[in-house]
Amino acid sequence: MSEFRIDQIKSQDASRGPDVAGITTFTGTSGIVMPSGDTAYRGGRGRGVFGGGGFPTNYNIIDYVTIATLGNALDFGDLTTSSPLTASCSSSIRGLWAGDFPSASNKIDYVTISSTGNAFDFGDRTVSMFNAAGLANNTRGVFAGGAGPAQTDVIDFVTIATLGNATLFGNLSVATSGLSACASSTRGIIGGGFSPQTSTDIENTINYITISTLGNAQNFGDLTQARTNLTSLSNATRGIFAGGNTDPTKVDTIDYITIASLGDAIDFGNLLSAVDTSASVASPLRGIVAGGLSPAETDVIQYITISTTGNAVDFGDLTQARHSPRGCSDSHGGLS
Repeated sequence: MSEFRIDQIKSQDASRGPDVAGITTFTGTSGIVMPSGDTAYRGGRGRGVFGGGGFPTNYNIIDYVTIATLGNALDFGDLTTSSPLTASCSSSIRGLWAGDFPSASNKIDYVTISSTGNAFDFGDRTVSMFNAAGLANNTRGVFAGGAGPAQTDVIDFVTIATLGNATLFGNLSVATSGLSACASSTRGIIGGGFSPQTSTDIENTINYITISTLGNAQNFGDLTQARTNLTSLSNATRGIFAGGNTDPTKVDTIDYITIASLGDAIDFGNLLSAVDTSASVASPLRGIVAGGLSPAETDVIQYITISTTGNAVDFGDLTQARHSPRGCSDSHGGLS
């Protein structure tokens, strides 16, 4: 990369410094690339946020980490209620958590990811649920399935930049809870879960939706292993499904898919230990899995490099050991 050095900037007659006003142009003998985007987020993205968790002790804790570094999570603030088994999604600015447990709820909380502080009320889902899945691009947040206590196939959505209630999007192929989701900017991927309507109860099915449209989920392929209470994350190209249980056996499995294609998942590697009900966040390079049951509540945060395959590596610890938190980030695959 070439250096760009300026010793002096003067007006055309060299009598004074330049007057910079209105539209200012630059002419040089070689190319120049100026920064773009909101100045609040230039170089400032890459934060993962973990909200809620429990049970039997339920927490309203929100933690955060800087995804590109290693280290323990720091306190961010609190959700409006102590809430495990929510569904979460995020834009580059806002993180959302929907639902509650053990009392099913339609509430949606939100935070501004770049700051710290307590969550605020966003609006309501179309159904009262817990243990649903969430995914998003930079405009639309989508919540799918859940239980309340019976499983539902409802998919609904919100416009993340505005406050208000969710609107019906469509339906899953089968009513499911304990499922997990990730996304590119165009496609949402939803996999696994528990569905008593099927002969096996525990699902290996992967469905997909086109986020910008409305409609029912369609078949994408299958996970390498049927499981529920798994977690998922993505960059713009690859979706990752990690952990979960086969009811009751916990697994350390990590699968991956190529989001733009259809087909079955492929083995990626293994988590540090068998764990379910974890949270996950991602940047374009790195995926993080935090908390869960392994078999007791754990505070372990671990990470993978999404573009490769291999086993997870230790990252640090949450501020509180807990299972069933849910994660948001300002730089996941749906925002690319």
